[in-house]
Amino acid sequence: MRRGVATWSFRVAGRASRLHDVCVLDDAADDVSDTAPPDHVLVRRVRLGERSAFDAIIERHGPGMYRFALRMVGGDRTDAGEVVQEAFISAWKNITTFEARSTLRTWLFSLVSRRAADLQRKRRPTPVSDDLLTVIAPAARHDPLQEVMDKELVAALQAALAELPHQQRAVWLLREVEQMSYDDIATTLVMTPDSVRGQLHRGRKNLAERMAQWR
Repeated sequence: MRRGVATWSFRVAGRASRLHDVCVLDDAADDVSDTAPPDHVLVRRVRLGERSAFDAIIERHGPGMYRFALRMVGGDRTDAGEVVQEAFISAWKNITTFEARSTLRTWLFSLVSRRAADLQRKRRPTPVSDDLLTVIAPAARHDPLQEVMDKELVAALQAALAELPHQQRAVWLLREVEQMSYDDIATTLVMTPDSVRGQLHRGRKNLAERMAQWR
């Protein structure tokens, strides 16, 4: 497995950097027809050195990972590509440690979360891109006044999300955007389901307080 990691890392980097071109910001990205074998079969093949199986994992889970990374790093495509790239390289190097106690998806998202946290610790916090929030607050059509109000709402939500602590932000995004279960979020972020509920409650409360004027 370790043999040729440098070359494989370069290939993964190229695939990860192109994820934005095939990823959309809503659930449609996860509805693409997928004829590849189940995850547990792909994992077994990767462990046997079958790199095409890892390509299939990237195709299946890459868009969701990129979408999550993009929101966690404030909408910066370069940073999101770097986060996903590092997550996939880590997955390739450590696939033998995946014990299937969780789904492959939650394991991969946990790698993204850790890489995003590492990146954010090195840099100053960045706001969430307006484009990423239009799914939550879609712009009105053919109504100039409503369009102005929607833009102001998106800006307010952007600022509120940017102020949330990392874990609250991650929990909120995984629950409200990625629609993960509490158990899967707990596995992804290495915490208990009760802690997930607590973080989500605090995140929702903080957002509600910051968004009070929009009620």
